[in-house]
Amino acid sequence: MGGEDETTLAKQYDRPVFVYNYPKAVKAFYMKENPADPRTVLNNDCLAPEGYGEIIGGSQREDDYEKLRARIRAEKLPEEAYSWYLDLRKYGTFVHAGFGLGVERTVAWICGIPHIREAIAFPRTLYRLWP
Repeated sequence: MGGEDETTLAKQYDRPVFVYNYPKAVKAFYMKENPADPRTVLNNDCLAPEGYGEIIGGSQREDDYEKLRARIRAEKLPEEAYSWYLDLRKYGTFVHAGFGLGVERTVAWICGIPHIREAIAFPRTLYRLWP
């Protein structure tokens, strides 16, 4: 699902909605395959209503070295660029997950701001590239 699909889905609700176990083909290589359905990954996104989109995204990370390397190769990513990431798995890691919160998008939704640019402390514009 892309941003437009998420917006269409979220518009059906008057509060945030969680979507989980996205298709593996549309998510990042480091997300752990769902053992109950290998076509999907163990992840979730929290979508804000009213067209604000994803405000939180998270997933369990792949902890198996060989599976991770196979996924990097399947996605045709440069293995050398991810050698440091593979080393984290090769030399041992623990089962873990991660998430990200879109602060500006969340603030825009809570405050009813029409454009995310108005919720960013130092927005990049054509004439201002840094704070």
